[in-house]
Amino acid sequence: MAYLLRFLLVVMVLGIALTATVALGWINIDFGHIQLAIPTFMYVIFIQAFVMFYFIGVARLVENVWNALNSEANLSELFDEPPQDLEPYKKKVARYVHESQLCKRQTIPWTMLMLILGTIAFLLGGAHDTGLVTKVVHSGVAYGFIAAMLIGFVRQWVYLGKSHKLLGEMKALFGMSRDAM
Repeated sequence: MAYLLRFLLVVMVLGIALTATVALGWINIDFGHIQLAIPTFMYVIFIQAFVMFYFIGVARLVENVWNALNSEANLSELFDEPPQDLEPYKKKVARYVHESQLCKRQTIPWTMLMLILGTIAFLLGGAHDTGLVTKVVHSGVAYGFIAAMLIGFVRQWVYLGKSHKLLGEMKALFGMSRDAM
């Protein structure tokens, strides 16, 4: 899933880059930047929602494993035969909980910033077309969105890799197939 999300993030950056280069007049294609901005921003909303829910889901899964280990009520979901000493598992899963929360905290604020700045830039683009705001206002917010998107892209890329590795380690710890979950 992390590899798919990384690919979709690259497509997002390419879509925004195409829209911006057309808007700046650096390239000419049959579509104007307005015709490109509408589907591109809908795609940005789509992919950012998926990325955000991926990190939320990974953190929730790890917390559920942590809760099962600590309550010792549902150990049969993790083990065929639960071991007597759960401390090594608890230590590793505690680290996984910390890392998954870190991944979530390092990416979701950038996701939200991208969505907020992108929405404002999108709305100001419509306001510019009707003459309510100047081009400088729309462009300034669009540049802010692009900056937030590039920073967020790098952070999401890095933490998708860390999250993927964390899931692989957790699956190996409990003897689950790499295809599970």
